[in-house]
Amino acid sequence: MGRQPCCEKVGLRRGPWTIEEDQKLVDFILKNGIQCWRVVPTLAGLLRCGKSCRLRWINYLRPDLKRGVLTEAEEDQIIELHSRLGNRFCPPMLTILLNCYFSQKM
Repeated sequence: MGRQPCCEKVGLRRGPWTIEEDQKLVDFILKNGIQCWRVVPTLAGLLRCGKSCRLRWINYLRPDLKRGVLTEAEEDQIIELHSRLGNRFCPPMLTILLNCYFSQKM
């Protein structure tokens, strides 16, 4: 009943990622592409669970991930889209992030 665990937790490394682990994951994904996330850690030579690798890639390591301050054009586009569409098409987490961003600027 319920979901199966994402992996066997025995023998897996937990805690902060090292630079070497990040590099192994990036090299593997850029060379082989994204496969089933459950097998990526084994094939990449990491002692992490697949969910941990997926989250690390999506949130920190993707080459197309933009970090830092929004440009003036991006801010204007967000304000224009929000005035036209409202919150209807915005995922809840993005709504929270945008509220925090603009409340800090005011």
